[in-house]
Amino acid sequence: MEYTNYTTDSRKHKHLNIQERTIIEIRIKDGCSAYKIAKELHRPINTILNEIRRGTVPQIKNKRKIELYLADAGQAIYENQRTNCGRKNLRLVCNEFITYACDKMRKDKWSIDACVGRSLESGQFKRSEVVCTKTFYNYIDQGLTCVKNIDLPLKMRCNTKKHHVRANKKKLGTSIEERPSFIDSREEFGHWEIDTVIGLKSGNDNVLLTIAERKTRQFIVRKIADKSAAAVMAELYKIRTECGERFSSVFKTITGDNGSEFASLSSLEQVTDTKIYFTHPYSSFEKGTNERHNGLIRRFLPKGTRMAGCSIDTIAFVEDWCNTLPRKILGYRMPEELFESEMDQIYAA
Repeated sequence: MEYTNYTTDSRKHKHLNIQERTIIEIRIKDGCSAYKIAKELHRPINTILNEIRRGTVPQIKNKRKIELYLADAGQAIYENQRTNCGRKNLRLVCNEFITYACDKMRKDKWSIDACVGRSLESGQFKRSEVVCTKTFYNYIDQGLTCVKNIDLPLKMRCNTKKHHVRANKKKLGTSIEERPSFIDSREEFGHWEIDTVIGLKSGNDNVLLTIAERKTRQFIVRKIADKSAAAVMAELYKIRTECGERFSSVFKTITGDNGSEFASLSSLEQVTDTKIYFTHPYSSFEKGTNERHNGLIRRFLPKGTRMAGCSIDTIAFVEDWCNTLPRKILGYRMPEELFESEMDQIYAA
């Protein structure tokens, strides 16, 4: 019986083994050519020629020095060369960068990717002096750095909450479905997302009003009296006063959710040219930029922190940290840099 699905042949792109080298040695003694040996072993002719060249060593025969291929010699040379294969550990070579990155992660709470990208983008380190983000994570897992997994802000977090979609939720204004589609591309400046961050759930506490710009990722954080529509609108009117007559050029659109604190948000359309849109009920991902930035706030102000006890300086520090954090999506530039450039264009017009 003839079997067509046999697996006894050597697979392609695999190195020669000691059995194959022994066959080569025997066939050379029998006077076979390299071409014939290659056919027998189902190997490329160059593989056999290279192996013969590599494993040929000087021998003494009948008091004469001759060149002879030996399978043991070929195997020994192969194993010695294999010890030098593979990528070398860069831990010592990149020690200066790793020290810099660990310092940034501990003091400034930068992410690993922010450290890697910013150091290259700014020219502070050469490519050969920096390990990639994945390698840095591997070093942390192997215990080769002073930073541990427990020190990383997101590595140890796991979302175990189940989400339930509820029907018949109230809508406070124009749906996000009517928002122009070009806003999704983030190519135009001036489109913001708004939300609030609470501290204590008791309700007797201050609240943070957060506003994130979609293109530059500029982040505004303000402490307001409570989670009410009046407090939200009072702060928005303050921001309007700060921007002056260019408010509608800076804030072209604002997208919020259907929380009761944004019940009066649409009234802003009556006094400005800013357009207001609302996400679908229980669809926080539709204003993901703001949600992501709220997560950054939680690194400094975890859930349960009393916001009334946070000073204006503390809030300003958190806002400044978010706006000076290098972002991979921005080419490791800072939101503050891009925002200032956009503002210069608006006020120069």
